[in-house]
Amino acid sequence: MEDVKEFVEKLGRFREFFPQYEQHQLYGAVASIGMDPGADRYAYRQGLFVLAQSGETMAILNNSQFQPRNW
Repeated sequence: MEDVKEFVEKLGRFREFFPQYEQHQLYGAVASIGMDPGADRYAYRQGLFVLAQSGETMAILNNSQFQPRNW
């Protein structure tokens, strides 16, 4: 969960370091083969896409009610 918190903080500062992307939408995602309990729900609540391994590919775990956050 600490990694997710750190990532959210970095997303919040992204435009500070890359002002040329100010007019672009910025969405975040976390991906993992194995995630600590609750980290996926925390990432979801922060507005991040949550991806997990599904066989030989990745699957987006967010449901249809998910509203991604635009940083």
